[in-house]
Amino acid sequence: MGGAGRNIAFFGGSFDPPHVCHTRMVELALESGEVDEVLAVPCFNHPLAKGVSAFAHRVEMVRLAFAPLGSRVRLSRLEEELGGAGRTLDILEELVRRHPGDSFRLLVGGDIPHERDEWYRFDEVARLAPLLVIGREGYAGEGCGGAILPDVSSTEVRKLVAGRQPYAHLVPPGVADYIEKHGLYRAARVDK
Repeated sequence: MGGAGRNIAFFGGSFDPPHVCHTRMVELALESGEVDEVLAVPCFNHPLAKGVSAFAHRVEMVRLAFAPLGSRVRLSRLEEELGGAGRTLDILEELVRRHPGDSFRLLVGGDIPHERDEWYRFDEVARLAPLLVIGREGYAGEGCGGAILPDVSSTEVRKLVAGRQPYAHLVPPGVADYIEKHGLYRAARVDK
């Protein structure tokens, strides 16, 4: 990770699969000037008991999705290293411990502030890493730079793949290739 004094956006998620709004969120965060880099952190085990694809697949799709954005976006397997508890607070506390000179922001979509009650100790998370919100269609309030992203979800992508419907326009090209190569999401999952 970067040197001391960096402003780092923590971007966690199941990324099952990463889609075009994930990449656009990262682009907007970097363009905002509020952060120097983005740390993409796929969850190892989802805290809300969602069944997720194998961690190795999701890590590789995250790598493929964000690689075109360059060295200012880094992939972290920290949650796996910490045992996969799935709590953002635990990961942030470890990042702050390891990088005391850096400051963190939590990069989220406009839907997340409305879901704060579902998070473990959300107020502490927001204290350690103040929110950097990117607007999302269907949620009140503006986000970083006034952008409002369309309501694209990984759930939607999985359903399209399972239904043999066109989906490549919703994921970065490398991710679409990976999904096809590994036959991911051929059996539908109904969760979010």
